[in-house]
Formats: sequence, structure tokens, C-alpha cells
Amino acid sequence: MPSLRAIGNSGEHFAVSFLKQLGMVVLDRNYTYNHGEIDIVARDGSELVFVEVKMRRSARFGMPEESVTPSKQALVRRTAEGYVQEKNLDEISCRFDVIAIRMEHGRRKLVYYKNAF
Repeated sequence: MPSLRAIGNSGEHFAVSFLKQLGMVVLDRNYTYNHGEIDIVARDGSELVFVEVKMRRSARFGMPEESVTPSKQALVRRTAEGYVQEKNLDEISCRFDVIAIRMEHGRRKLVYYKNAF
């Protein structure tokens, strides 16, 4: 049985492929700052996009997007502020997206939430 980290990596690879198909440029993966992590940082035209990826093998513990709680959103925002400061990107427009991936009949089903929070 694959580890949770392996499942997460699989979901992130799937999400990166999806974002690239949309024409986004992936800048960073698994960026960490002050106890927070952002799964994917991408550029969509002139906008910087911070993407949280959640994957579930079943609905037993709820839908993946339900785990992006207000406290998780706050942590992602603080981490994004660190990214913007570290990279000197103060004048760029940013948004926060969520990609939820769940297994359905042995296949991955992706739901994309643009401007999720």
C-alpha cells in the first residue's frame, strides 16, 4: 500500500500536468516558509497563483476540498506572503486556487476551484 506522502506526490504530479494544460507556468513545488507549505506556485499570465492540492482515495473522510479549512487557508496565506517577500514580488496580483482529486471507480477525478479563498 502506498504511503500518504506517495499518494500526495501522485496527486501533485497530476495537478501540475493539469495546470500546464491550462497554460500556467509552474514556478515552485512544495515551497515552505515558517511552518507552512504551498504545494504549487504557478504563474497564470501576469497573476501569481498559490495552489493547494488535496487528494483522497475515498470519500470515507469527506471530500478532499473540505480539508482546506479556514485555519489551513490562513496558513497558506501566511506562507504566500513569505514567498512574495522572499522573491521580491510585491507588485504582483495573487490568487489562491484549490485542486481536489479523488478516486472514483479506480480513476482520478479532479475538481478545480479557481480563486477558492
